[in-house]
Amino acid sequence: MQAVLADHEKAPLTPKDRELFRLIAKVVEAPHTVTAADHERARAAGWTDEALYDAVTVAALFQFYNTWTDGTGVHEMSHLAFDMMGKRLAAEGYGPGRSLPPRESG
Repeated sequence: MQAVLADHEKAPLTPKDRELFRLIAKVVEAPHTVTAADHERARAAGWTDEALYDAVTVAALFQFYNTWTDGTGVHEMSHLAFDMMGKRLAAEGYGPGRSLPPRESG
């Protein structure tokens, strides 16, 4: 994961995964430049339309969340809260009525 975050072009990825990361990087960094050819390359690498839709949607939503968080001054969750949430999700999955761990003040 660290290699992908550092440079997805040099990370040890399959050609299929590398093509998806190329598309997502473009969606995040310069969405106005994404073309049908970008999607065609991802499809040719083996990604379905549904998978591409999901990947672009997740990337776009996280872009929105990050912009919203920065713009409103909402504080990120602490590393402890992320750790607790990850363990709970791994053990119990997503479900209605679940509460988030308490936020650290400061």
